Amino acid sequence: MRLRRSELSTPGSNAHMLAKAASSAADLVLLDLEDAVAPNEKAAARQQVIQSLRTLAWGNKTRAVRINDLETPYAYQDIISIVEEAGAYLDILIIPKVKSARDVWWVDTLLKQIEQQHGLSRHIGLEVLIEEVEAMLHVEEIAQASPRLEALIFGPGDYSASQGIDSQGIGGSLEGYPGDLFHYARNKIAIAARAAGIEAIDGAYSDFKDDAGYQRECIRAKTLGFSGKWAIHPNQIASANQIFAPSTAEISYARRLDIAYTQALQQGKGAIAFEGKMVDAAIIRSIKNILLKAEMLGM
Repeated sequence: MRLRRSELSTPGSNAHMLAKAASSAADLVLLDLEDAVAPNEKAAARQQVIQSLRTLAWGNKTRAVRINDLETPYAYQDIISIVEEAGAYLDILIIPKVKSARDVWWVDTLLKQIEQQHGLSRHIGLEVLIEEVEAMLHVEEIAQASPRLEALIFGPGDYSASQGIDSQGIGGSLEGYPGDLFHYARNKIAIAARAAGIEAIDGAYSDFKDDAGYQRECIRAKTLGFSGKWAIHPNQIASANQIFAPSTAEISYARRLDIAYTQALQQGKGAIAFEGKMVDAAIIRSIKNILLKAEMLGM
């Protein structure tokens, strides 16, 4: 289990921004070699990422690298170079634009060979971006594709292009469309992730000056069971960290209820009245999620 309330995306070619990301309050920082890097800068960015992983003070952050699309000529060298030269400093590889379970299997197999060759004892985890219509069709198989897989990430930008959605709706709302434009996609991803025992993360919100819009999308994702959201600017981190963490009031209530229900079970009761509401085992399952997140946060 890792904290993933906020995943800060940072261009792998920008040394200044990488240094700022390392000192940020993000739970996870992803050093991006894909969309944030121009084709003629790919090789240089790869070396910049390797140097940053090895030399920057990352603290307790999860360190991730988004490699290039597996259908490009850059992806295989991204994996080989980064893992061989900085594998000891890397926690997660993020695979963009997966389309099927075999994409995950291919990266898993290559990672396994590199780790064996170089004696890396700590296995590198995986996150994958669900941002193609083919991936949405196979999301359940993708979620089960590898024991390394830790999270599915919804990528609304590329997914909109893949499905032919009006680009004005990438923020989640479109005039004339009722409700959340991405409700089905998010819900399907969340279900597939939870069934596989991994996490679901919501993707980027491009208007980093629109705090209200970003917070709205965080709430929508959290409501469906997502664990966190991408941030494309440091200003978005605080909102994600707050919204995807239980409040002190929620934690206090969960602890009181946990104690009361444990005592009730010892007395042979399966359901109890607690602070004006009936509570049974189904409610306690949700309470345990709050208590686990509170423990991870040290609250």
